[in-house]
Amino acid sequence: MKIEADSHDITGHPHDDKSRLYLCTVCDKQFTRKDSLNDHKQIHTGEKLYPCTQCEKQFTNRRQLSDHMHIHSKKCKCTESGKCFSSNQELTVHRRVHSGQNLFERTVCSKRFTTSGELVVHSRIHSGEKPYKCLECDKAFSQSGHLNIHMRHHTGDLPYKCHLCDKAFSESGTLTKHMRQHTGDKPYKCYLCDKAFSQSGHLNIHMRHHTGDKPFKCHLCDKAFSCCGHLSSHMRVHTGDKPYKCHLCDKAFTASGNLNTHMRIHTGYKPFKCSLCNKSFTQSGTLQRHVQSHTPVDTVQTALHGIAEDT
Repeated sequence: MKIEADSHDITGHPHDDKSRLYLCTVCDKQFTRKDSLNDHKQIHTGEKLYPCTQCEKQFTNRRQLSDHMHIHSKKCKCTESGKCFSSNQELTVHRRVHSGQNLFERTVCSKRFTTSGELVVHSRIHSGEKPYKCLECDKAFSQSGHLNIHMRHHTGDLPYKCHLCDKAFSESGTLTKHMRQHTGDKPYKCYLCDKAFSQSGHLNIHMRHHTGDKPFKCHLCDKAFSCCGHLSSHMRVHTGDKPYKCHLCDKAFTASGNLNTHMRIHTGYKPFKCSLCNKSFTQSGTLQRHVQSHTPVDTVQTALHGIAEDT
């Protein structure tokens, strides 16, 4: 299967009586102008020769670049939300969000959509259709955008760069999450307590502490867990796998947290301090057992000593 265009694939025909003179031999599309054919060729080669002078985005043809520039000029701007779009058509579709106008309905689940394209994409949830196939591996996707993102794993392309450090990412959403490490922003707040999180997934996991929900169940015993990571760690109890190895001795552990705790033996770090006698410990459990060794008299004397210092 031919997937790239080269100099032999793009044919310019001499003038004749036909109105379409230029043929793309990759997909058999015809064009009346040579520059239109050249723009079309970028679809097959993957080249993006038209960069935006206002941001880092690049485009395969001049029309895409021209439409994109409307975002910077705010020519197609929603007066209600302030969002800018690359074309009046996109703006019209967006306005349906404010008006509540959903023109396209899915008969299987009765969901309604503002565009026919959204309906088509949603329909693939029911049909299981994945028309966008990766030519490098056997994965397939229901949306072209998901395939484009996946292809970056093969090409190593990381177009979304952090301007505060040297990290770069294949998806804009991953960059957005990363930026919260710099800003400290935690937009996902628990409505049952005062905790907040930088990612929605972390909030979802946290909410299970309130609801008691443990959807990840071990098929070898009766234990269940609130997140899949805890289940993965637990399964190593059954398999005996210990992937977290200490580079200073021959010990290995089933969980990264256990390795971190073990490393304090080598570093001497003791973050858990007793408020009654100032002794420090490498683990919180060791501190708790130590506190129980103090008699009530010790506790009272410590409290009186604190009062005397205050006076």
